[in-house]
Amino acid sequence: MKFAIITHAVHKIKDGQIYSYEPYVREMNLWAKYVDEIIILAPISNEEITDIETSYCHSNIKVVAIPNFDITSIKNLLKSLLVIPQICGLIYKVMKQVDHIHLRCPGNIGLLGSLVQILFPSKPKTAKYAGNWDPNSQQPITYKFQKWLLGSPFLTKNMKVLVYGDWPNQTKNIVPFFTASYHQSEIEEIPVKTFEKKIKLVFVGGFTEGKQPLLSVQSAHELIKKGYDISLDLYGGGVKREEIENYIELHKLDNHIILHGNVNKDEVKKAFIDAHFLIFISKSEGWPKVVAEAMFWGCLPISTDISCVQDMLGNNSRGSLLKPDANADTIATEIKSYLADENKYLEKVVEAKKWSQKYTLETFEGAVKELLKNE
Repeated sequence: MKFAIITHAVHKIKDGQIYSYEPYVREMNLWAKYVDEIIILAPISNEEITDIETSYCHSNIKVVAIPNFDITSIKNLLKSLLVIPQICGLIYKVMKQVDHIHLRCPGNIGLLGSLVQILFPSKPKTAKYAGNWDPNSQQPITYKFQKWLLGSPFLTKNMKVLVYGDWPNQTKNIVPFFTASYHQSEIEEIPVKTFEKKIKLVFVGGFTEGKQPLLSVQSAHELIKKGYDISLDLYGGGVKREEIENYIELHKLDNHIILHGNVNKDEVKKAFIDAHFLIFISKSEGWPKVVAEAMFWGCLPISTDISCVQDMLGNNSRGSLLKPDANADTIATEIKSYLADENKYLEKVVEAKKWSQKYTLETFEGAVKELLKNE
């Protein structure tokens, strides 16, 4: 089978190897086991490979490079109008020569791919929609249009759209799905985490407006002010780093809060194993991998009631759901409720691990194989 991946994920090429964002490549390598040839249509960067990137594992793979673009301003929109026809032409050429079309959505390239795929009604297709599929959520009009288009059996034929969560009143195109980070063989017994010593908090994610990393810092600060022995480790990077550094310096928190930057998955795994709580109050998610990964290693998530997170946390039976507009005092109060009731904390940790450890890479691979087996 010749397999096409249409994606906005930036790719890099070094020494004949193709690299991109590690969680995405790890997932695509499982798909790659069941196809003979892969053509990736994606933007290319000449920057250095980072710790959060890894390479594809396949002997017959190539990249068709396309310009990156965005429509966040009038200037960028005008530039985009010049390259969009070229990109659509390349998407068409790739789709024409493959046996299966796989779209990565939402995103600018996924949107163009969603439009071009209409011209191939009989060709088998899948789309991985990694964003929030909640029909009632507030989203940009381009996302809503993309969801409508993918979900339309009239315009989008022979397509399985893999979404996070099981939502009511969906078309036959829509397939509830999941993702995974670890192998079954990686499951290990984690020592019981008690509150006898320092309480360890962790944040993992982009330092962006949507992920609200400063809120995790402020929550830790609230607990420290109330006399709790607290540490917070933050993993990731982005535009909000300087703001967080300034807050830590202003409030003299450098003995309690450490910024680790972008690190590899083994370091993140160790952080989850060591930490009592993940604080992840994101404004928008699909299937937040860090929440599932924290649960896998017995780190209880304090997270946001958006997308399918309510299902992940079992309506608060496997962690705590807060509103996206929760403030630091609300988060600190939630953590204090656990510190006052260790049995409640330990019971939820057990339930969180039990749920998350069902979703291994082997389980995911089996689901992917099922999707492709009839082609």
